[in-house]
Amino acid sequence: MSELLEQINGPNDIKGIAPGEYRRLAQEIRRFLVQKISRTGGHLASNLGVVELTMALHLCCSLPEDKIVWDVGHQCYIHKLLTGRREGFDTLRQYQGMSGFPKRAESDCDIMDTGHSSTSVSAALGLAKARDICGENYKVFAVIGDGALSGGMAYEALNNAARLKSNLIIVLNDNEMSISKNVGGMSSYLGKIRTNTNYTGLKEDVEKVLQKMPYLGSVLTAKIRGLKDLIKRILIPGMLFEDMGLTYIGPIDGHDIKQMVMAFQSAAKLNKAVMVHVITQKGRGYLPAQKDPSAFHGVAPFYVKDGKERQKGEQPITYTDVFSRKIVEEAKANPAITAVSAAMPLGTGLVPFAEKFPKRFFDVGIAEEHAVTFAAGMAAGGLHPVVAVYSTFLQRAYDQMIHDVCLNRLPVTFAIDRAGLVGSDGETHQGIFDLAYLMQMPGLMVMAPKNVWEMGEMLHFAVQQSIPVAIRYPRGKAYEGLERNKEPISAGKGEWIVKGKEIALLAIGSMVETAMEARELLKREGFTVSVVNARFAKPLDEEMLFEAFKMHSVIVTLEEGIQSGGFGEAVAAWYQDRRSIRGQFLEKEAKVCIVALPDRFIEHGSVKELKKKYHLDAESIAKKANKAYSGGQY
Repeated sequence: MSELLEQINGPNDIKGIAPGEYRRLAQEIRRFLVQKISRTGGHLASNLGVVELTMALHLCCSLPEDKIVWDVGHQCYIHKLLTGRREGFDTLRQYQGMSGFPKRAESDCDIMDTGHSSTSVSAALGLAKARDICGENYKVFAVIGDGALSGGMAYEALNNAARLKSNLIIVLNDNEMSISKNVGGMSSYLGKIRTNTNYTGLKEDVEKVLQKMPYLGSVLTAKIRGLKDLIKRILIPGMLFEDMGLTYIGPIDGHDIKQMVMAFQSAAKLNKAVMVHVITQKGRGYLPAQKDPSAFHGVAPFYVKDGKERQKGEQPITYTDVFSRKIVEEAKANPAITAVSAAMPLGTGLVPFAEKFPKRFFDVGIAEEHAVTFAAGMAAGGLHPVVAVYSTFLQRAYDQMIHDVCLNRLPVTFAIDRAGLVGSDGETHQGIFDLAYLMQMPGLMVMAPKNVWEMGEMLHFAVQQSIPVAIRYPRGKAYEGLERNKEPISAGKGEWIVKGKEIALLAIGSMVETAMEARELLKREGFTVSVVNARFAKPLDEEMLFEAFKMHSVIVTLEEGIQSGGFGEAVAAWYQDRRSIRGQFLEKEAKVCIVALPDRFIEHGSVKELKKKYHLDAESIAKKANKAYSGGQY
């Protein structure tokens, strides 16, 4: 263990380190992070970039009394180190181990559980108001990246922060990156500020000259301060933040601890919202991450020597891979197809599309709400946009999907990646809510593929529709089984994979593979079991549901999403409606056993571990189906 890090075992211990040792401590922290993350995986480049920034914040704060709100939160590893959680890094992002994001349950020094972008200023402003109303006197910091400033919520918060009559410090961590390279007007604006040294240089030159003048120097210095705003507006393009009513300090070196401490201390003396603009380098201190910060944003275990992944052998095909190839193929045949990303072109597989069709590809930054309504506008203008987005981030555009796409019945295809359990990123990133909220939306067709072949066919089907369509698919290895089951896709129609009796396993998307495994277990117990690939969560295949009811005693629905409002409840409600509305249309009550995730936030861990814990694995499903058939509690 590094000598200086051993001295930090709790909040505020960094203040016992001599200033002359800060540089060495930063080096020890970087070595520690690279060594630990190389074994566990995690967010590396973003954390390497904020080592000195986090140290400076902790030197200026008294934790947990003072509050630091981390935007997104994946850059909180140094914060965790400096608050006494060093031992937790051996279990980082592992089941029942330390989270890779701030967690209130872990420490009083984590004031907000975070995982999505552009939220920190709003939360920090709320904390500042609570402090003032309760008559308290603690500092509040919001740390937000320049990539997060492409999200509209940040500006809503800045607009209100400008009216604050007490202190709030907004730290703009400017590394020119979100996950991929930043895009848009704000990125260009910050670039101008970064490279413009005229104002800072002039200010220093003027002050030096005035200080040399006896008697009049101090008087003139005070007078010239009245010209500060004018000088800024002349020499620095826009001064957007000052014009909004915030006090702006910067840009300053985000790797110079002394400079940042001075800036934070000065900012803390003002009774208003202050933005401190710091320039950092993502991946700093580890050459592979410096060279390719996007690749080292979130990494699997790797070899420290060269940064290569520890995983051996040929990489399995993923649903993202299939989508990536298929959308290029479809766009070649249909010039109306465009693609939209919200700062995730690499993660969603849109890089090949962007390279092949640069004029038809749009990265709008971390702005999911805008992405969806922007796509609606393109669809209204005669195009067929495909919005590729992670399930957890699509939650942010719920209203835009309803109001701007579905209400207008516009042909927008939503390619929803990372649907279901995603594993190590935990509560904020599990894509478990999409089926429930998508199924609420009138006019939206909701699909999920069972395997590699069906993923491509569903995208082909979706881009030919004149209505909105959502395709949800999971992270990781795509199922390559059932390759002979290639029944053409027809709107609202499921697929009988195996026909039996007694028990019907009615699965959607990723759970088809699990249903086949559960069927084998049930066969060993003497059951004859049907497996149905629902394909569509909306609309339901009513003909298939009626046939399943006639043939079986128990219908088991399987979905990788929350139960409340999900696929299983929709199936159960359909059977109930047919009994109550149409009298004896169904001569007996349908016994529907729902296999789904509970209505709660799901912690981090491997997908396999989480499926076992929450009874979505084949063995648990087989036991549940057996109990339901036998009349027991299920």
